[in-house]
Amino acid sequence: MLTMAKPLSFYLGLRYVRSRHGSGFSAFISASSTIGIALGVMVLIVVLSVMNGFERELTNKLLSIVPHIELTSVNEPIKHWPKSVKRITEQEEVLAVAPVIKMTGMLQHRKALKAVEVRAVNPLLEQQVSSIHQYISAGEWEGLLRLKSGIVLGSGVAKKLSVKLGDKLQLLLPSPSDNGDFKNTFTAPVTHHVEVVGVFTFGGTIDDTLAYISIAQGRAAMNYQEHETQAIRIKTSDVFNARSLARKIAHNFEHYVYISDWTRTQGHIFNDIQLVKMVMFIVLILVIGVASFNIVSTLIMAVNEKKGDIAILKTMGAKSSTIMMTFVIQGAVNGILGCLVGATLGILTAENISNIMFQLEQFFKVELLSSDVYFINYLPSLLHWNDVYITIVVALVLSLIATIYPAWKATKIEPARVLGQI
Repeated sequence: MLTMAKPLSFYLGLRYVRSRHGSGFSAFISASSTIGIALGVMVLIVVLSVMNGFERELTNKLLSIVPHIELTSVNEPIKHWPKSVKRITEQEEVLAVAPVIKMTGMLQHRKALKAVEVRAVNPLLEQQVSSIHQYISAGEWEGLLRLKSGIVLGSGVAKKLSVKLGDKLQLLLPSPSDNGDFKNTFTAPVTHHVEVVGVFTFGGTIDDTLAYISIAQGRAAMNYQEHETQAIRIKTSDVFNARSLARKIAHNFEHYVYISDWTRTQGHIFNDIQLVKMVMFIVLILVIGVASFNIVSTLIMAVNEKKGDIAILKTMGAKSSTIMMTFVIQGAVNGILGCLVGATLGILTAENISNIMFQLEQFFKVELLSSDVYFINYLPSLLHWNDVYITIVVALVLSLIATIYPAWKATKIEPARVLGQI
């Protein structure tokens, strides 16, 4: 009898599914639960893929120009920095090290003024820790080597000042003290004449706030010696281990420095992505849950319609497990069908969401992601198969849970009472 229970349950469950398509309202409730599960699974896969895409862009693009680790001197400049960082380069996770001098100043072109963050860098070493040179849209990055008074501007800064390649600008910087630190008292700014040798277009607020000059200019502005620098930038192979690596490096560093890593400056973006990802996962799982529990209504109506069949099966010796499994299988069909359809549509949409959104932008003449605000102007997507598997498993479990109560109620039908009414 045990060997016959499962085949009989499958046979009856699938037969009830086929016969249910002919009954109007029951078929509508059944179809709505299947469609709801499919939509929930599809949207969840697409949302998780988009969040993964933003995470990838954060890692590959934004963190390509943001320092992974930065050690900044506290009281006096880092002396003989090539020797000081020798231990750092021996770390297995350290890919490159470069000096930097950071200043805040004003750029003036005719009557236009723009506040900027000025970074004095070694152009060759900076290419090893940053990919900013890849975003040069006019001029060349190597112009900082060719011209001692050269400057590379963000496209937003260049637009604000209405400048182009070869234009002469005035860079206004605070007057430093003898030890290279800027004075706390208000003094007249020191004027440096610079020439635009390059313009970069990265996206977001970086284009509106950042400018690069050669480290020789930075040393002159800060009264530093030849082998002195204000800070060093470190590029690591594992950006998500940057915080612990920064502490480890600073502990063995022979200079008193402030410790900073990308999580302090851009970590909120990554945290926001993770938060949105978690919230959307919970919300859409609840949507799938609501759709799954429509199966309860479907099966309760099915149990009421099949009371006579259940009573006859019981009088013929069918076990409660056979009857219960019959209705579990009948309800599980909705979950399985919804998961298959939703997963297929979700995978196809996630793989093509960037093109779909581009076509929608072209059709409606709108721009959903502006590069002036965000660091990308398209909707990224990265499909992780683990997300697909987890979504399908959760949806199947919820749909199976929804079948338990109606299937259990079917086993409580008393044959004598039902057959006596026929």
